[in-house]
Amino acid sequence: MKKPGTNKTRQNVLSYIREFYNDRGYAPTVRDIQKGCLISSTAVVQHHLNILEREGYIHRDPEVFRSIQLLDKKNIVRVPLLGIIAAGSPIMVPTSDSWETEALDTLELTDDVTHGKDVFALRVKGQSMIDAFIDDGDIVLMQPANTANNGDMVAAWIKDKQEVTLKKFYRENDQVRLQPANSQMEAIYVDADNVEVQGKVIGIIRKI
Repeated sequence: MKKPGTNKTRQNVLSYIREFYNDRGYAPTVRDIQKGCLISSTAVVQHHLNILEREGYIHRDPEVFRSIQLLDKKNIVRVPLLGIIAAGSPIMVPTSDSWETEALDTLELTDDVTHGKDVFALRVKGQSMIDAFIDDGDIVLMQPANTANNGDMVAAWIKDKQEVTLKKFYRENDQVRLQPANSQMEAIYVDADNVEVQGKVIGIIRKI
């Protein structure tokens, strides 16, 4: 693809978007671009994005967060952000046939991030998995699953408490140990028939 005219700023913006995608697997925000390209204001960024879109280098959906798409970059997939996951904070994960209507937001990612699978996203609240480099405000990408192997990081529904938690899963005889990755927190032990796996973590999008 040819370069966007001779305007150096737009060339820098396009290069920044491409590098951001390659590094993180999702699109930058306008403020990301402003900061990364040392542009004076978000209005100036929007001006250059409008021209890049008009000239056919990018596409944006005004209704979708982080929606910048490089038109020379294939295999962009939309991932529904379905809610918040935290120990002690109830959430029912919708079934896949209702993701589109129940999503709080939509993320646009490359399929090398989703590994070509149907996935959903949940925003993490709390620091129960901080030692696994998952912090408050990060987003986890989940593959729907109702079974798990020992050591898998899962969204586990504790039926009698009507709560979901993000923990590592370990089956121990007739019990399940839900292990936090935080030395300050205790493991949760529940009867195996009182736990339902709703999904397994396949990726992490860290907050900026």
